[in-house]
Order: sequence, then C-alpha cells, then structure tokens
Amino acid sequence: MKLIRFTNVDELRDEIFKNSLEQFILVKLDDRKIYLDDNFMHRMEEVASDSDASITYSYYREKEGDRVTLHPVSDYQFGSVRDDFDFGSVVLLNAADVLAASEGFSSDESASPDGGWYALRLHMSIGKTVASLPEYLYTVEKEDFRKSGDKQHDYVNPRNCYIQAHNERVFTDFLTDIDAMVPLNPLHPDLSEGVFPVEASIVIPVRNRVSTISDAIRSALLQSADFKFNVIVVDNDSSDGTRELLEDIDDPRVVLLKVSKEENLGIGGCWNKALLSEHCGRFAVQLDSDDIYPATDVLCRIVRKFYEESCAMVVGSYTMTDFNLNPIPPGVIDHKEWTALNGANNALRINGFGAPRAFYTPVARSVLFPNVSYGEDYAMCLRISREYAVGRIFDSIYCCRRWNGNSDADLSIEKVNANNEYKDFLRSVELIARIRANMERDDYSK
Repeated sequence: MKLIRFTNVDELRDEIFKNSLEQFILVKLDDRKIYLDDNFMHRMEEVASDSDASITYSYYREKEGDRVTLHPVSDYQFGSVRDDFDFGSVVLLNAADVLAASEGFSSDESASPDGGWYALRLHMSIGKTVASLPEYLYTVEKEDFRKSGDKQHDYVNPRNCYIQAHNERVFTDFLTDIDAMVPLNPLHPDLSEGVFPVEASIVIPVRNRVSTISDAIRSALLQSADFKFNVIVVDNDSSDGTRELLEDIDDPRVVLLKVSKEENLGIGGCWNKALLSEHCGRFAVQLDSDDIYPATDVLCRIVRKFYEESCAMVVGSYTMTDFNLNPIPPGVIDHKEWTALNGANNALRINGFGAPRAFYTPVARSVLFPNVSYGEDYAMCLRISREYAVGRIFDSIYCCRRWNGNSDADLSIEKVNANNEYKDFLRSVELIARIRANMERDDYSK
C-alpha cells in the first residue's frame, strides 16, 4: 500500500478516488523519516478491519543516532479533542469514512494551516471507532528534543496564534455538530449568600516545599486589601521540614490545616479540605507553594472582578520565571484566546485555563475537586464554566516559577501520556454532560 504524505483534505480525497477499490489509505502526518516493521501493514489492516475503525494508529519507537527509545501513545477517547493529540507519524484511515467526514468541507478547510487534518479527524471520530494498537510497529527519527515542560505551552505561543484561532473555529463547528455548545447566557450567582469568616482565603496546598513555601506565604500576607482575608495552608504530610516551618509562623491570618498520610489526599483533596473548612472565606484564591504574587494588589483585583461581573470563577494570567523570578520563555501566559462568547467551549480544546484561579466558595463546594494531583483544577474549571459566568484578568498577576524541583519540568513520555489521558477523560465526561444538558433543555422548551 502506498504511503501518502498528508498535505490537505482535497488531495487526500483525490488519492482515494484514484484508488477507489482500496478500503484503507495509509497516511503520513509529518516529515520525520520512518521505518515500518515487516508486519506493520498486516497488523494495522487486521485491527482496522476487525474493529471497523475509522482511524488506526500504533505505538512507535524514536531513533536518536544509535539509541532507540519506546514511544507509547494514548488511547483515543471521546474527549481526545485537543488539537495536539499524538497519533504518531502514520495513521491508517478508512477511505469511506474520510470521504463521508469531509463531504461538507469548504475549500477553506484544505487551505487551512494544517490542511484540514484537525477538522477531518474530529469528524471521522463521531460515532466511529478510533483504534490504538499498543504494539510498536515502526520507528521514526527523533526531531523534538525539548523537555516536557518546554513543550507544555506551545498552544499559547504567539507564533501559533493564527492556527489556534483557526482550530477554535474548527472545534466550535464540531461542538455544534454534536450539540455540545454551552448556552450563551451563563448563570451569575448571588455573591451575597452565606456567612463567611473572611471575604477571601488564599489557599496553598503544600508537600515538601521547604525551600519555596516561605516566599509564597510572604507574597500572600503582603496583599493590601480593604477587607479581611486569611491564608489557608494545607500541609500534606510534609517530611522535609515544611510542616515545622509552618508551625513556627506567628500570624493570626495564617491557618494551618495538617493532613496525615492516612488521609490519602492529592492536591485536589487538599483543596477540598480548605474549601470545606470553617475558615474558608467567600472567595477561595489559588497560590501554589512554589509560586508568588508579584504585586500587593492581586487579591483586591480578583475580588473586585468577582463583583464587577457577578461570576463564579475568576482566572488571571501569569508569567513563567526561573527560581529568581527572571522571566523565561514563553513569558506571559495570558490565554487571550478566551472570549466571553466562546471561552467555555474552546476551553475543552486546550490544556489549561490560566492562573491564578479563584472560586466563589458556595459554587466550588457544590462541585469539589477530584482527589488527584494533576488536572484537578482543570476539572473544576470545566465544570463551573459549563453553567456559570467566568471572569478573566488578562495582564500578569502571578509568577509561576520553574526550577529543578518542579514536578512537571521534565516528565517521561509515560507520565505525559497519563496526564493527557486524564484530561481527555475529563473532557469526555464534560462533553457528555454538556450534550445531555442541551438535550434536556431542548426537551423542556418543547
């Protein structure tokens, strides 16, 4: 079978018409040099036929000189809708499904930056099997040598603005087709309900951050506000001296919640402990244990935004820095792709919401975080944005520090896949929930 380098949807359709008797078409998605195993085609066609798959792809190996490393890929889920999903370098496509999925495409789609691949594979996945073979069936020359932490923010790189805007339009069309768009009239909660000990709580979950936690707490206590606030630090069984350091802090505004090992809490569980605490204020505001607020008016700006827009969540922008607060690439992460009209939809396509995140406590308590240490914030933000108005602050109010001890600075491919698979799971659940909500809304209006 001929290996075709994908360029655009129109040319792919032409190739299919030229080979009209072929059930499948083998497509190369990038320019890396590729070495197919002897049994590659047999296994790919066998699995594609037996599972009636629309798209079939497999694990692969990466070659760097004489060194070969294994590169597993993630299983495709209903929520695998991010535009950077890793299919590897080669996929086997069902020819009939290609034609059906692309039948309504305009000429603009083939002229798009990716030739229409993102739109094609989204529509080919609707109601069809996307099969991933957990077998290493080919080898490619490795070209991207960056660490996982350096790749993490490609989607907010200014150089990618055009393709990101295009992919948002593609994704919005897809959501419309499957009836998963959120309503244009989000809920605005009554921010006056409930009685709270303080107006705002800065929440800092921490585990073994003795070298950074003091900086975080100092930046929190330096906040200047005309309302009462506290700092809730949730120490998750630290063993490096962090807990002892926290116990020595003599400031009535600092509330220390101690977590034992037996509680089995992740970051999400620590957040829930703070939210459900009697000490939690009307608004709960994020501060990670190795980050800082760069100014003293951050808390005031966040609380003001809640009242200005009557929203259930406020999300700011942040600057990537080194340990000494010197800006490092990609610099400011402002998520300006967010719009009031489409942000809650587009948030399903990208991998983050921004920081710092702040929540209206009654709404957050009704949702709660999943008890995990990755994606817990994304889960909360997706759930709230499904129904409620979200406020955004687009200039940087937070310093996200990168240093050798960061938990996500250089992850293995297995850990990157696990993280992506969890967020894809969250997207799957959220897509289903949004579709169901729209169906119920439609039934009610009849």
